Amino acid sequence: MGGSALFETYNRAPLRFERGEGVWLYTESGERYLDFAAGVAVNSLGHSHPHLVAALKTQADKLWHVSNLYEVPGQTRLAERLTEATFADKVFFANSGAEALECSIKTARRYHYAKGRPERYRIITFEGAFHGRTLATIAAGGQPKYLEGFGPKVQGFDQVPFGDLETAEKAITDETAAILVEPVQGEGGIRPIEADMLARLRALCDKHGLLLIYDEVQCGIGRTGKLFAHEWSGMAPDIMAIAKGIGGGFPLAACLASDEAASGMTPGVHGTTFGGNPLAMAVGNAVLDVVLEEGFLDEVKRKALLIKQSLASVVDEFPEVFESVRGAGLMLGLKCRLPNGEVNLGLRRHNLLAVPAGDNVVRLLPPLNVSDEEIRIAVEAIRDAASDLALPARKAGSAA
Repeated sequence: MGGSALFETYNRAPLRFERGEGVWLYTESGERYLDFAAGVAVNSLGHSHPHLVAALKTQADKLWHVSNLYEVPGQTRLAERLTEATFADKVFFANSGAEALECSIKTARRYHYAKGRPERYRIITFEGAFHGRTLATIAAGGQPKYLEGFGPKVQGFDQVPFGDLETAEKAITDETAAILVEPVQGEGGIRPIEADMLARLRALCDKHGLLLIYDEVQCGIGRTGKLFAHEWSGMAPDIMAIAKGIGGGFPLAACLASDEAASGMTPGVHGTTFGGNPLAMAVGNAVLDVVLEEGFLDEVKRKALLIKQSLASVVDEFPEVFESVRGAGLMLGLKCRLPNGEVNLGLRRHNLLAVPAGDNVVRLLPPLNVSDEEIRIAVEAIRDAASDLALPARKAGSAA
């Protein structure tokens, strides 16, 4: 057998990074890239953040793993801090966004089961959503490209068009348990759900006795300028899945729930071997130390406005390349007129890393502590890349 020893499941860029510092990544040959991908919104505080590195090293010298057969003090502390800062009363720690979503789905189903309504297990989701890569979460997302070839779709998920409340209400039956929604669709193309829509979804759940589940795996932990994106609407969920930014680069996820929503999750009904391990808890607590510091989220909002205004001028300057800028906080998308893969490659040629998404969008997900100067450098790289991409079209236009 020739070729790579790895599964052929990724079309990787031909880049190998050796180290990172803040918003910068360095290749083995020493070439420097500005990282506005942040490991797909994971490296919330950039690379090699001293407080996170110190927390990990200190814990690594003590204890890595004991399992959930025993109490883990770091879990108690992180859970208490998350519940103090949110709607939630209870937290279950896991390792990835997909696991946090699986726990959320199971929590919602188990809630109705414990109330004597086992027939209520179906969950309404929205087209364009991405909830993970497990068999259940690809069914929840409902996108054919992720479902193809994996056998019958897991039962219990009903997709409705993005933002269509009328169809969502019509989809509710005696078997419906919950509505699951990303306050800002990430993979779907940086599409925020309007505050009014979240308010109406909350009212719909209350009216029909359903649980409201938020997927804040990508848009949570300060990414939009508030600790969680739904806070802009003031509409709390019953259950919420988080991951990515909470670990700052270390695998960490959590399912948060109200006491009522979590009432069916009794001893033995759910578990994890690695979830909530001491290393992850040390890093998660270190991330919160920074993100919850006074003024930090205000700075995210200020920088978000700076970058959005700067990008708007680039969009105006290069209408052949870009259609619009969208998103919230430091979770931004450039809607492209050219294929987004081509635009992403153009950015990479100017040493800027971004992430393609659905709806022909390129995502910009810089670390939350990106500086004004780094934003300026990124915008210049986008302008230079757009100039390169627009040139052939402009030449053709002038020739005509």
